[in-house]
This record gives sequence, structure tokens and C-alpha cells, in this order.
Amino acid sequence: MKASYLVSVALLAATAMPAAAGEISDGKVKIGILNDQSGVYADFGGKWSVEAAKMAVEDFGGKVQGAPIEIISADHQNKPDIASNIARQWYDTEQVDAIMELTTSSVALAVQGLSKEKKKIDIVTGAASTELTGKQCSPYGFHWAYDTHSQAVGTGGALVQQGGDNWYFITVDYAFGYSLEEQTAKLVKDRGGKVLGEVRYPLGSTDYSSFLLQAQSSGAKVIGLANAGLDTSNSIKQAAEFGIVAGGQRLAALLFTLAEVHGLGLQAAQGVVLTEGYYWDRDDKSRDFADRFFKRTNRMPNMIQAGTYSAVSQYLKAIDKAGTDETEAVAKQLHEMPVDDVFTANGKVQADGSMVHDMYLYQVKKPEESKKDWDYYTYLATIPGDQAFMKAEESGCPLVAK
Repeated sequence: MKASYLVSVALLAATAMPAAAGEISDGKVKIGILNDQSGVYADFGGKWSVEAAKMAVEDFGGKVQGAPIEIISADHQNKPDIASNIARQWYDTEQVDAIMELTTSSVALAVQGLSKEKKKIDIVTGAASTELTGKQCSPYGFHWAYDTHSQAVGTGGALVQQGGDNWYFITVDYAFGYSLEEQTAKLVKDRGGKVLGEVRYPLGSTDYSSFLLQAQSSGAKVIGLANAGLDTSNSIKQAAEFGIVAGGQRLAALLFTLAEVHGLGLQAAQGVVLTEGYYWDRDDKSRDFADRFFKRTNRMPNMIQAGTYSAVSQYLKAIDKAGTDETEAVAKQLHEMPVDDVFTANGKVQADGSMVHDMYLYQVKKPEESKKDWDYYTYLATIPGDQAFMKAEESGCPLVAK
């Protein structure tokens, strides 16, 4: 009796389910947001990116092709081995269909390699290395929001144009820092400038005094901070203590976002030139998203969080258009579909997986210029996507026909 009752319930549930959901593996779509939620990048992306992903699911209606959508998340602690173990468990035992965000380039490269092996989609919004769409590209890997090339062209290009033709780099000692330094140094040299030296330090350092003193004594016009998150904030704070900017040198914060400006405050951050792919006060669409994000987080989103919303939204659109969550079909749609949402109105995905879109150059306002909370940026210029990002045939991706 009990067994026949269970069979009847199962049959009833099956007939009640929309037919389209039969094309969805495991009867659901499960997305994992894997990032730093407790370390130097916790505000850069962190739990705020998880909230952005949940917003994307809610705005999509909670289902795709009749199947429910679930967001799960974990803290990788900026360690590739921990991230790989989580990703493997998600794929092998928890039926996760795609992993996104992936702040920290070493983590993103490791997880993208695993995703390629497992034939799963990964969309990186938090990490920067161009290796993700270069030599270590994947047919199922996508790079959203920004990369080290876009940051070098934006912030680095602006400062070289303003006369900053010799540089000294303070670089975080892992893949992201190397890539950001390399891309910016190439741009400086290509435009007739020089690199006078560099120093590397371990991620999460708190004392930058020796590195800053080396940069100061080099006499470089520009000190390039090839880092992000709390590392950048702490570098800028300590540079002020040494009077570096007051002494005539300029600081180039090569990856600095709204989250770090907020944490540092306008008094310390004023005058910094930076590049982001999204700013909450850019237009009506960005303001609407930011207002809704603020109501649930009490903060405005930066390009990582808005980029995560965009990535999740586009992934769900691709599943809907493909009529299935099968990886090859979804990857094909992601490569073909234009991106038009709160993050960008003119995004397109290249053959190497890079999502190309306009980037924006801003300068942080002085305290007296800010009219309200989170009013931090003065717009300087738009960098068209085809200038901000490397062309697919130049990326080194072996999947791209030369």
C-alpha cells in the first residue's frame, strides 16, 4: 500500500512537471558562486556577489525551462587547492552545472582547468588574468566584467598620456599580479616609457613600508599598484604616511573598485584614477539595479558584483534559448548571444571566451565634491570594448583560428 502510494505520487509529480524541464539535467539548474568571503577580497566580491547572483535568479523568475534554479556558495580562502576540492565535490556529488565569480586568478585558472576536464561551464567575474582567455582558455570558460588588459589600457594608458612615462611596480606575488604588471609594463614601453623596477610581496601583507620606500627611492613618476582589494587600500594608506603623492609621485591603482573606495574613504582615496566596467550612477538601468541591490545589502555594487548578476543572467538566457542545460549547447549560445543588461548594453563574447564591452575611466572625487553617499566618481572617458580588450586572435588561445 505504502509502495503503491509512493509510486502514484511520483507519477503525479512527473506529469505535473512541464515537458521542457525534461531537457534539464537532474530536473534543476544549480549554480555555484565560489569566491573569497573572508580575506582580502571579501568586499571586492564576497557575499555581495552571492546576493547579486540570487537577484539574477529572482529577476529571471526562479525557473528556466520549467526547472527550478538554485544558487549555492562557498569561500575558497584564496587557495587553489581548496577551491579545486570544492569545485570537484560540487560537480561530482552536488550536481552543480556551472561555477562563477572565482575571485583570485590562481583559483580561477585551477577551477577553469577542472571545469574543462569535467565539461562544465565556468564564468569568471572576479579574477583578472588574461591567461583565462589566453593559453589556458577553455571551450566552456568565459571571462566577464574586466581583465588585466582592460585595466592596463584604462588606468595605465591614462597616466602615461598625462606624462607618467616611467614606472615602478609593487606587485602581489601570484598570477594576477604578474599579469597586471606585464600588461601595464608593455603598454608603458609601447608608448615610449620605461619601467625602472618592481618589487613583489605575498598576498594579504599588512606592512608595505619597505616596498613603498623602494618605489619612492626609484624616482619613478608613477608607482603602479599591481594588486587589489585590501592590499590596494593598505598600500594607498601607507603611501600617504610616507608622503609619496605629496612628494610629486603618482599612485596608479591598477585594480581599484567602488568597494575599496568606500572602505578607504574619500579623504584617502581622492584623486585616484581607476577603471571599472560598471558604475551605479552611470545611467537609469545601472541606477535601478543599484537601488535594488542597496535595499538588500546596504551598499552599492561594484563591477564584480554587477558582473556576477550579468553572468548568471546570461547563463540562464543561454539555457532558455538552447532548451537544455547541456554544456556544449549552452556554451554555443553564450558565444553567440549579445549581452544587453544592467552591466552593459553592447557586450559580445569572443571565440576565446572573453566578453568584450566598454570600460570607463573615473577619478575619485574630493570629499567636498561628493553630493551624497556613494557619490564617489567623476567620469573621465569611455574606453571602447575593442580597445579595452585583447582581440581573440591575439590572445594566444589555442581554440582560436589564426
